[in-house]
Amino acid sequence: MRLKTKLVLVTTALTFAIVLVLSIVFLSELTRQRIEQTVSANDVLAHQVLLSTRKALVNGLEAHPPTAPGDEAFHAAIVDALRADEPLASLMSSIVRYSPTVQDVTVTDAHRNVLTSSDPVLLDQPAPYRTLLSEVRDEDIYRQARVVFGPPQVLDIPLSLERNGAPFLTVHLGVRSSLLRNSYAPLLKSSILFSGFAIAGCILAALLLSTVALRPIQEINRRLDRLSALEEDTNLEEKKNLQDDAVVRAEDTITRLGHKIKLSEQEQSRLQSNLNQMLNTLKDGILLFTGDDRVVMASGAIATFLPHAPEKILNATVSEVFSGNSALEQHVRSAFSAKQDVEDEPVRLPNGRLIELSIDFLAGDTDTSLGAMLTLHDAETELELEQEIQVSRRLAAIGRLTAGVGHEVKNPINAMVVHLELLRSKLSNDSAQQSTLRHVDILSSEMQRLDRVVQTLADFSRPLELRLRDYDLHDIARSVIELASVQLEQNGTHLDYRPAGSPLIVRVDPDVLQQALLNILLNAAQSMPNGGDVHLALSSDNHEAMISIRDHGSGIPSEARNRIFDLYFTTKPSGSGIGLAMTYRIVQLHGGAISFRSSTLEESAALGGEVGTEFQIRLPLAHKLIAAHTQNAQHTV
Repeated sequence: MRLKTKLVLVTTALTFAIVLVLSIVFLSELTRQRIEQTVSANDVLAHQVLLSTRKALVNGLEAHPPTAPGDEAFHAAIVDALRADEPLASLMSSIVRYSPTVQDVTVTDAHRNVLTSSDPVLLDQPAPYRTLLSEVRDEDIYRQARVVFGPPQVLDIPLSLERNGAPFLTVHLGVRSSLLRNSYAPLLKSSILFSGFAIAGCILAALLLSTVALRPIQEINRRLDRLSALEEDTNLEEKKNLQDDAVVRAEDTITRLGHKIKLSEQEQSRLQSNLNQMLNTLKDGILLFTGDDRVVMASGAIATFLPHAPEKILNATVSEVFSGNSALEQHVRSAFSAKQDVEDEPVRLPNGRLIELSIDFLAGDTDTSLGAMLTLHDAETELELEQEIQVSRRLAAIGRLTAGVGHEVKNPINAMVVHLELLRSKLSNDSAQQSTLRHVDILSSEMQRLDRVVQTLADFSRPLELRLRDYDLHDIARSVIELASVQLEQNGTHLDYRPAGSPLIVRVDPDVLQQALLNILLNAAQSMPNGGDVHLALSSDNHEAMISIRDHGSGIPSEARNRIFDLYFTTKPSGSGIGLAMTYRIVQLHGGAISFRSSTLEESAALGGEVGTEFQIRLPLAHKLIAAHTQNAQHTV
């Protein structure tokens, strides 16, 4: 075999192998990029559906809250809110209609049950198991090809909405592999065709190179230099002569890819426009900053917090947007200077309006700032709403506590009427004077009891003027312990007092709150006639102070637990039924809440646990927004 033949065969084989490997790598990378683009584009759509789902929940539950307590009613309210929301249904339908790869859009609960879907067949059914598209993206070229070009199947792009740190609802975008194949096929066919031409061209070039290998190297360099120096002003005749060149074909392919990238950028611009529209519907003012602290996006609501139109502050720096000396502007400049997150910081605007400021910085792998999001929340409106809710709760409590008065007034009146009739009949007979006097005594006693009932009602319904001030709950607890010490000692009761590790500053009327705690503490001691231990503990949770009073008595019967805060209701033979009702009212007037749990001897034997009753009172701590709110509120009910 001649040397020239060997050179041709070796060069051709080596060139073929190298080009084949490079073509496979090229196709693999191209497929991976296309899948990555599909994942990214559909992930944006999933975020849109998630935001629309969150809005549908807020609007639906606000308009139609659960009709009853419990998980089933809450779940039914969520389903109704999602299925009745027209924007959500329209968005899912539009995604399925206009997306080239999405087959269906589904929202499921934490148990994968379908709550709403663009496909009515899937409603109220367990969501089918689907392979994640992100997993396909990370596979090798062989497995990717099997998924895309194999038997049709539906791939999943999930996005979860969390509640209390756990998935609450999940948006699923179903991407059908056949649609992926239809979307990828034109580009892949062009790429494969290009690879085939490239292999053929390289083999031909290898053959030609091997054929002319013995020609002067200068001639080869001259031709290569001429090819590399080809400029845009090459004449049409030269371009025509180069139409069969692989480089020209590669240029054509790159041109087509550039056109597709341009289309992708246009799609991204459209999605950006949709995102801006969604931001404009939010009531909170939101600013997004780049790594160099320039505004890249502003919601429409920002104009209600700042004296700037959203479009006027785009590309402006932090110091340009917040250039004044107000409390808000100083807070923002200080936070950006230190690159320190701010969470729900109460700030007053120059017009006296109270807002919450939050700033979240996004750091990169090298601790460099990638950007930040600033949120301005109207806290004053929210606090006013909370105040209205509290007033409604107080009025409802007063109505409930006074509901039993009618019954207590009716009985003495009936007794008086009966004995008056008896008195009328006996007064006609002088011999029955002694018996008549007995009826008169009964009438007098009943009238006195009626007077006490009416007086108690008047006292309970009389407006209570609270002299509120910041007070450490530990001082109130110590005063209560001192007042109750004598009765506890006489009853043989030992008090186990556990204070909190730090001061618990609450805004209360100490004398009134002291009476409420004393009622519960003495009730706990009286529930143990033979003595025992009573536990008084103070603690804090988030923005609330907690008071816990627990005894080891016989417990409250289950049939009486719904009425223990009712006026005149008591489980003690000598009780008045006023103490707990007054305690309930005092806690409500302080903006707090009172609850209890109890276990009788029978319940403890059946379910385990200790016998006794525990009352828990929650009061708002006097700091941050709570302090700002209570300083301006009116405390007269």
